[in-house]
Amino acid sequence: MGTDGLKGEVRGFLETYISDGEFTDEDDIFELGLVNSLMAMQLVLFLEKQYGLKLAGDDLDFANFRSVVRITALVDRKLEEKKGI
Repeated sequence: MGTDGLKGEVRGFLETYISDGEFTDEDDIFELGLVNSLMAMQLVLFLEKQYGLKLAGDDLDFANFRSVVRITALVDRKLEEKKGI
């Protein structure tokens, strides 16, 4: 799956829970008050299940979840690691 497809899936998940705010892929969704720490945990579970990933340690750094772009970069990196590249 390409980066655009990943962005679309991540964005779709977030938009399911964020109904009262618009945001770009680069916007800090926490700074905008659109997402809280509980939602971040739901996002982690979604990413692990959707992409067959195990997120732990440094992966769970709050900075990795601040925007759609950062979340997509994390997933891309973990998928590459999973492939052994």
